Amino acid sequence: MRDLLLIGIGPGDPRQITYEAVEALRRATVFFVLDKGTDKDELVRLRKAIVERYRPEGGYRLVQVADTARDSQALDYLGAVQDWHRQRASLYARLIADELGPADIGAFLLWGDPCLYDSTLRMLDLVRERGIALRLQVIPGISSVQALAARHQVPLNRIGEPLTVLPGRRLAELERIDNVVVMLDGHCAFAAVEDPGLVIYWGAYLGTQDEVLIAGPLQAVKAQIIQAREQARLRSGWIMDTYLLRREL
Repeated sequence: MRDLLLIGIGPGDPRQITYEAVEALRRATVFFVLDKGTDKDELVRLRKAIVERYRPEGGYRLVQVADTARDSQALDYLGAVQDWHRQRASLYARLIADELGPADIGAFLLWGDPCLYDSTLRMLDLVRERGIALRLQVIPGISSVQALAARHQVPLNRIGEPLTVLPGRRLAELERIDNVVVMLDGHCAFAAVEDPGLVIYWGAYLGTQDEVLIAGPLQAVKAQIIQAREQARLRSGWIMDTYLLRREL
């Protein structure tokens, strides 16, 4: 039986890590860090900084390996994601088998919350199917959705109204938008929405020193967001953003 912690570390600000997450960080003996390439070195650096901040005394190993890549151009989106999950599961199984001894406690540091738009739990189900017994503990974290609302000082929910959270590729399927949080929108799906009654609250690199915020009527600020997003992506080599679309009452 291998012990493994999935620690939600928030959207980037080390101060937003919970006490429970700090306790978990102090228990872990092996930290697994996936390297996504030179364009995303900052993601690795932030993870290492969090470990060093809360484990200044050392006493742990950090295992850094090259991540597997998903085929972002595949026409079969679901099939491509499932294939990527299998590749990741194979990598995780090897890391757990090779790097975790009987007395070790492994840890993955996961952006935001491990249960919201993160696939690690699904991948670890595939690891179990390979015959590796795991004892998991999931430590929740502050999500980018919560950070977005806090930065813009707006409540996510309105009285008696549901909140929908979906990926950018599904936005066009909605017949009506009232209160929608959009994540993983690499193609700026909001740009195709022509509804004049919507307001957008957008944020990128939430919780980091590069944080960018824009809010206003969608039709008035959509071009500004697209320009700011592209400039930030070119500057950093990567971007993580999310937004809330809301109909004015």
